[in-house]
Amino acid sequence: MKRAIPVLVLTVAGLIPVWRYAPSTDTSSTTEVSEPASTPSTSSSGGTSNQVVAGSTIKTEKGPVQVEVTFDGDKISSVRMLQQPNHPQTKAAVPKLIAETLTAQSADIDAVSGATITSEGYVESLQAAIDAKPASSSSSSSSSSSPSASAAASQVVAGSAVGTEKGTVQVEVTFEGDKIDAVRMLQQPNHPQTKAAVPKLIAETLEAQSSDIDAVSGATITSDGYVESLQAAIDAKG
Repeated sequence: MKRAIPVLVLTVAGLIPVWRYAPSTDTSSTTEVSEPASTPSTSSSGGTSNQVVAGSTIKTEKGPVQVEVTFDGDKISSVRMLQQPNHPQTKAAVPKLIAETLTAQSADIDAVSGATITSEGYVESLQAAIDAKPASSSSSSSSSSSPSASAAASQVVAGSAVGTEKGTVQVEVTFEGDKIDAVRMLQQPNHPQTKAAVPKLIAETLEAQSSDIDAVSGATITSDGYVESLQAAIDAKG
């Protein structure tokens, strides 16, 4: 019994340093806006240079919003969502925001009704990506050397007016050289399904650079009329 006491004392004494130097586990931190998730990357193909830039991750009440922008020279050629809230309003708003961005070629776009919070996060992340893009070395020289070349290459063509069960559908296409630069509706049915479908159809067209696109679910008739008018504009281009 007398031997057990010193052993117990030594054991307790040996544990004291362990308790004294236990590491802290407090790792709490909060960050509302992070810097761009990745360094701008550049890829080249056939003499053209594409840059892919991720915007900041914006934390909103609905969830984080982050976009990734692909630049073709100084032009925004596509926008992809890296993060977005899992809400029906967001899913409906994103194609409209992307279509507006491709048309405006900037972050100066309108918020989508019913998805204001997501729209504001989208615009902030988009602007961060635009600001993070390295300047194109050839943009200033090419624009100053032939200011009228791009204007001469632009061509606006109206497609045929296609009568559908829902109403008349007609598109107007702006070509930059052989590239579809923008699509505008001249006529469309006054239906909620059509209003929701048109931005998606335009975004698909700018991505596909042709009329080979999928119909929007719930707006098949309008989609078919859109594709027919679009193809007519493509065929009519000189």
